[in-house]
Amino acid sequence: MTEIPVKVEKEGKWVVSKIDVTQDQLSIREPINTDIPFKSIINLEERKSVLLITVKGNPEKIYRIATVPKALQVLKRMIIMSCSAYRLSAYFMSPAVRGGVMVTDAQWEKGAVAVLKTGIWFVSQNKQVCVPIAEVAGIEMTQRDLQKKQVDVIKIDHLEIGDVVTSFVLCPLSTLQILLNFLKDATKEMDMKGDELDPLAAQVGMLVYSGMDSHAIENMLNIPHTELDQIFDKLLKLGVVEIMFTRREVQLTPKGVRFISDAVKPPTP
Repeated sequence: MTEIPVKVEKEGKWVVSKIDVTQDQLSIREPINTDIPFKSIINLEERKSVLLITVKGNPEKIYRIATVPKALQVLKRMIIMSCSAYRLSAYFMSPAVRGGVMVTDAQWEKGAVAVLKTGIWFVSQNKQVCVPIAEVAGIEMTQRDLQKKQVDVIKIDHLEIGDVVTSFVLCPLSTLQILLNFLKDATKEMDMKGDELDPLAAQVGMLVYSGMDSHAIENMLNIPHTELDQIFDKLLKLGVVEIMFTRREVQLTPKGVRFISDAVKPPTP
């Protein structure tokens, strides 16, 4: 049995407690006093140094637990490897590519892939990486060089602070296809039919993807900002873009015109 000192949120306040971890469950002591079988855990999220553990029920119950990083890592691994999730043994490289550039210390890790409600977890002996399902931009089968051979892998692209980050998963081909189908099913809400955008809106989306700002897009497509705003509204409604900041357009007041006119006058001799 492993004992972990923690803080647990209760009625909006953080209280000091301890968690006893066995092979089948974790038990939160006073003042929570509850046993949580691993098989009842249906989701796990990490937000900074806090774990959000979702337990099945009607309604579902979420426990918020905080502890020191080393203990948090142990707790995460035990939950991910035993909770109710689609899970298989695999090699993974995550992150492998960030912003189109290979991560310098990227290497294959032996461990497992676990798919929960809100995240795809990669777990090895010393590492846990979560790819939020809501941030997944693409999943496909591709090939990578491994020991001078081309091998089939699953490529997962997701967004992280504005950059596209890529992870790879390697396992036997028959299992790989099953995993690919499961991942695509888990992220199917991100799919679009393909006919939601007219050609101009699709072109705007491509220019946003290339890094152009609003002013550059207007000049490139020779459209007024009012038309671009309407296209942005359409993209926002579809959930394919988000607002970074709102640009202001201003004009001078009479007071401003007077000030500027006086400022540019040559000095009186």
